[in-house]
Amino acid sequence: MTGLKAIIKSVDMPDDMQQDAVDICAIAIKKYTMEKDIAAFMKKEFDRKYSPSWQCIVGSHFGM
Repeated sequence: MTGLKAIIKSVDMPDDMQQDAVDICAIAIKKYTMEKDIAAFMKKEFDRKYSPSWQCIVGSHFGM
């Protein structure tokens, strides 16, 4: 992720799955600008790789 840094604060998944999330997010950020599109792409990729049903929330105001 050129110019960006992933900060993982709380997670309940293996290290390799965490790295997949970071990698998939980097691809999504390059492809899309809207947070809902980034989340949809990440969900689709995780569903494909790790079986459904994943949920993904993207945004700077989540949890506020």
